[in-house]
Amino acid sequence: MMRNIKVEHLIETPVEKQQIELVERKGVGHPDSISDGLAEAMSRALCKEYIEKCGAVLHHNTDETQIVAGRSNPQFGGGEVIQPIYTLLVGRATKEFNGVEIPAEAVAIKAAKNYLRNTIVDLDLESDIILDCKLGTGSSDLRDVFQRDRVPVANDTSFGVGHAPFSELEQIVYDSERMLITDLKKKIPGIGTDIKVMGLRDNDDIQLTICCGMVGKYIDDMDHYINLKEEMVDYVTDLALKRTDRKVTTFINAADNCEKNSVFLTVTGTSAEMGDDGSVGRGNRSNGLITPNRPMSMEATSGKNPINHIGKIYNLLSTQMAKDIVKAVPDVDDVYIKLLSQIGKPIDQPFVASAQIIPADGANFNSIKSEVEVIMDDWLSDVTRITKMVINGELDTF
Repeated sequence: MMRNIKVEHLIETPVEKQQIELVERKGVGHPDSISDGLAEAMSRALCKEYIEKCGAVLHHNTDETQIVAGRSNPQFGGGEVIQPIYTLLVGRATKEFNGVEIPAEAVAIKAAKNYLRNTIVDLDLESDIILDCKLGTGSSDLRDVFQRDRVPVANDTSFGVGHAPFSELEQIVYDSERMLITDLKKKIPGIGTDIKVMGLRDNDDIQLTICCGMVGKYIDDMDHYINLKEEMVDYVTDLALKRTDRKVTTFINAADNCEKNSVFLTVTGTSAEMGDDGSVGRGNRSNGLITPNRPMSMEATSGKNPINHIGKIYNLLSTQMAKDIVKAVPDVDDVYIKLLSQIGKPIDQPFVASAQIIPADGANFNSIKSEVEVIMDDWLSDVTRITKMVINGELDTF
């Protein structure tokens, strides 16, 4: 089966050699990321419920989840949430199929609570947040799309974009947020989950500006707060220097004015408790970063069904393709994958599958081209593997 795969030599300076590079990551406790996480948790839970009850994933999308910020009174040693965060779990879901009733709202709410309990660990589910679920009925016209005996057809004319490898700055920004939460928070519980990392590289000078909602109940006073920030600066800087030989400078909560007792202190570890709303798709792309130096898709990935929604499948697939290419093919400095669907056509037959390669100096591009074509064709021939990986929780979407 012939696929419309195009591989071209991109005449462009690799990101690592560009003077200015910007990279951002919104951490799991950022209101936009909370929306993404809830949307994806609901979709994954619905997929498993559909498989258990009906033997196949049925039509659904939960990618419109919204967060309305509450009000709080954070204090050193405590504080309280005055008005709970309001969360609207919204989307579409199939609730009946061939006589089988599916409790879609109950499944969604349970999944949302489990996600918050395991991820936004300083949030009290009983008092700090309201979960409201409004799932409309999925279209019965789409049922034939979800048959298991053939490759699904695209739900839209849309595209997905991926790149590899991560630059040093991209890896540092991604790892900084992840390690603060998964490692340093064990030692410093006052670190909240709402962490935003902004990375700037100016030639060989890297500057990391990190905003972190600190949790007041674990912090005694201003001196304690300042000491914890200094520990975080040292930790992140040391982490970054293990990944680069460039100069690294780290700033934590740069807007703090300690003399006026104006610092980024929270009750729950997320700014959603006071003033910051959140929406699906306004934060990280499917690779976990926001990368203005790279091609990106504006499509939200989290919460879309993993069967035929191109906004999810092709963004995840393009990233997996790119990663495999740089692992398997020598002399590739950067690769950009762009997959375009045409509505109603099988998802293993994209309208175009484009790979733009920046080869290393002196590389044999014809050899690279043929190897890249094989990798792309192999992924497309097994495109439903992405669906299985999503349902099994093997792929992050933000």
